[in-house]
Amino acid sequence: MKFSYVLRRVFSMNSRGMLEKVKEVSDKSGKSKLTVFFDMVYCGFKYQAGYMDYGLFEMYNLNKAQRKTVVTRGINNSLIKRFNNPDYRFVFDDKRKFNETFSSFISRDWLDLEKTQNKDFENFINKYPQFFAKPYNGMCGKGIEKINASDFSSVNELKTYLFSKSLMLLEEPITQHYIMNSLHPYSVNTCRVITIVKDGKPYVVAAYLRIGNGGHVDNFNSGGMVVPIEEGIGEVIYPAINKKSELFEVHPITGVCIKGFKIPMWTDVAELAKKAALVVPQVGLVGWDIALTEKGPLIVEGNDFPGHDIYGLPPHRKDGIGVLPKFEKILYN
Repeated sequence: MKFSYVLRRVFSMNSRGMLEKVKEVSDKSGKSKLTVFFDMVYCGFKYQAGYMDYGLFEMYNLNKAQRKTVVTRGINNSLIKRFNNPDYRFVFDDKRKFNETFSSFISRDWLDLEKTQNKDFENFINKYPQFFAKPYNGMCGKGIEKINASDFSSVNELKTYLFSKSLMLLEEPITQHYIMNSLHPYSVNTCRVITIVKDGKPYVVAAYLRIGNGGHVDNFNSGGMVVPIEEGIGEVIYPAINKKSELFEVHPITGVCIKGFKIPMWTDVAELAKKAALVVPQVGLVGWDIALTEKGPLIVEGNDFPGHDIYGLPPHRKDGIGVLPKFEKILYN
């Protein structure tokens, strides 16, 4: 399994990108390019780590025991293959189907523009003159737009615009809890809660707070920042990090302390994720994006292929130990 994975990665690899990463790591670590190159290849075979993983998780700074605890791309793919039946993943891949299936968990109005009559569309924008419009199958927060109906001269102009951008899923805006809003009011700041269903029982494996940083989305890959949540207590004990590896103990826009931040209603958040995990147990490994409102938590979306790039980043590790032991505790319990 590991060997075949590495072979696939080798033949699909961006060799130029790898060499650029070798130089980057060499400059950062002070190790020779040749040393970095061969160690990178070794980690590919031994730990199923691509060259991006090697740099992202700073595997060049880890010893053998520490490297074994990193959830690399290959390991993440294996976990998803083990727990997520491809015959059921369509529920998560199509946001319309997801909203239908998890309607009792999302707690907000939404419309499928492709199937909506003009009158219903008019009623929706009259009720929500500001709303969010999404593509059916977008990822990483990309393609989502915050729409102001007043920016358009007519209903038809607005509808034409939405169709032209393939923004077919319209959703009521979420008014987040005042504590979450104080952190960053320009986006809904969500908790990414990773669950596994094993032997019919749901478990919370890990959790992360995703925070916006000027934009209207909080996604790590779309300009936001991320930091782990201590899943037992719902508290943040590390600084947040963005894609540029910049660290923030205090939010640069609002001045709110990130390190030490406590998630309101954390027990309810964890319980909501575990209940949702049992709706489609055939997809047993899911990353739930959960927002907090004054009335309680609600699900924004579920990810049947949660990205591993936020798992155990270097500033969020104690003694260099990654997140894999949290998964193994459930897998082998």
